[in-house]
Amino acid sequence: MKKYIVMITAAAVFACQACTSNESQKASSQEPDSMEDSADPTVYDGAHTSQNAVDWDGTYSGTVPCADCPGIQTTLVINADETFTYTGEYMDRDLIVEDNGKFMWHDNGSTIHLVGKEINMKLKVGENRLFMLDQEGNPIEGELADHYTLQKKQL
Repeated sequence: MKKYIVMITAAAVFACQACTSNESQKASSQEPDSMEDSADPTVYDGAHTSQNAVDWDGTYSGTVPCADCPGIQTTLVINADETFTYTGEYMDRDLIVEDNGKFMWHDNGSTIHLVGKEINMKLKVGENRLFMLDQEGNPIEGELADHYTLQKKQL
């Protein structure tokens, strides 16, 4: 009988140590102790968003699809004071749309919403790129999805 009690106690102690070891591993992987650890791409840091970790202000341009013309030559200037200037020149048509206004960051810190007199658009902010989103804030899908990206002009 004593033999069984000793074995059960040893098994319980071993199980508790294993659980404690896993918990300390989880804690250390979520809170890096050094700068070297924080660069690990497998460690998620919810404090970093496009808003605070990407150099997002600047001039972006590209040609986006158009339903009844070859494309819209688009230039978008995003300013650090959360204002914007938009110019859209419809190719093979005598139409230029210009607008400016303020934009706001959505709660996730990676999407901006531009609202002007002519423009109401959402864009996902990436490194040196803006990805146009649909009105619900979802990525544009389909055959032409890659054409809804504006590239940042390098100085």
